Amino acid sequence: MARTDIRRLLLVLVLVGVSITALAFRTIDVDLGFFDFNRTGSGPLGLRLGLDLQGGAQLIYQAVTPTEPSADEMEGVRSIIERRVNAFGVTEPSIQIMGNDRLLIQLPGVADIEEAKKLIGQTAVLEFKERTCNDLLCEEFSDAETGLTGERLRRAFADRDPTTSAPIVRLEFDSRGAQIFADLTTRLAGTNNRIAIFLDDELIVAPVAQAAILGGQAFIEGRDFTFDRVRTIAIQLESGRLPIPIEVLQEQDVDATLGADALDKSLVAGYVGLALVVLFMVAYYRVSGIVASLALFCYIVLVIAVLKLIPVTLTLAGIAGVILSIGMAVDANILIFERMKEELRSDRSLLSAAETGFSRAWPSIRDSNVYTFITCAILFWFGSRLGASLVTGFALTLFIGVAASMFSAIFISRTLLR
Repeated sequence: MARTDIRRLLLVLVLVGVSITALAFRTIDVDLGFFDFNRTGSGPLGLRLGLDLQGGAQLIYQAVTPTEPSADEMEGVRSIIERRVNAFGVTEPSIQIMGNDRLLIQLPGVADIEEAKKLIGQTAVLEFKERTCNDLLCEEFSDAETGLTGERLRRAFADRDPTTSAPIVRLEFDSRGAQIFADLTTRLAGTNNRIAIFLDDELIVAPVAQAAILGGQAFIEGRDFTFDRVRTIAIQLESGRLPIPIEVLQEQDVDATLGADALDKSLVAGYVGLALVVLFMVAYYRVSGIVASLALFCYIVLVIAVLKLIPVTLTLAGIAGVILSIGMAVDANILIFERMKEELRSDRSLLSAAETGFSRAWPSIRDSNVYTFITCAILFWFGSRLGASLVTGFALTLFIGVAASMFSAIFISRTLLR
């Protein structure tokens, strides 16, 4: 029996030690070749914060089609937008299908909502035209189609000009596109005629060809190009067309200052609630209350570590779920300790009272927590269907918290008491 208790205690210490280590480093980056694990976030302890806490942009799009779009079409739109947003570098974006024809897009940390709208809802149409100049300055000209468009692209990415450091978009064409581009630059090399490059029917640049370009690689530059702009263009070109057109139905900016204030107040509420719970447990249950407080500390460390390692994006509602689960973790200990007191009144030994108290309290703890799990599952399903991220965040964190509270009460508290 003693050896089993020692092994359990060592397991608890290892779990708590691993959790503290995970929380001690804001960024976790483990790369063993066959195993690559990365976790980082903008919040305290490296946690990922949601839109309401970090600030950012929220957009609701609606499909613009004569008939209701199919589920496959909406999934295709969601997939392309997700690729675009992930390539844009947004931390933990949320992209959900609402109903049959709407998309809810939440972009934490995005300050420029107009740039986000360009990235999400537009498809960049790239065209290369042959411009024949009728005068030396090319003020009078005529443009002719070449058949070279963005559909011939193999790759597009943002870069900087090695000479001027100006932002540029580098392009790599497929074999057919490389051949068309080679023929075009061969015809224009050494002449005053230009290659007119259009993006969404807007002229970006019309350079002359100094020499024939045969490798199928080129770049686009513009006087008003910023690095963010060329990155957006590259993402749009590479991700392709949206299967169906969409339009903005609602847009909202979330102030990061308000989010930070809400986070601070939530943390204060958590600290105050934890202190009151510990004071009550120690004052009422004495030594058992100290054990419960130690178990509660282990529980909190484990829950926060799990939220970071999964990872879970914390919203204000999610923090509420965590704080609520603290009370539920203590509730399980109270059931156990009250059962123990009853056994001690029957002149049982402390060890016997502890064992009997745990065994008799377990059915009540199990049933109440199972019902909570069912409720969390229902909330999560409805929140996912309706695009209510606050509901899904609350359900997920409450589920994790209750699961950890069961482990804390039945395993950690029992081990410490024994």
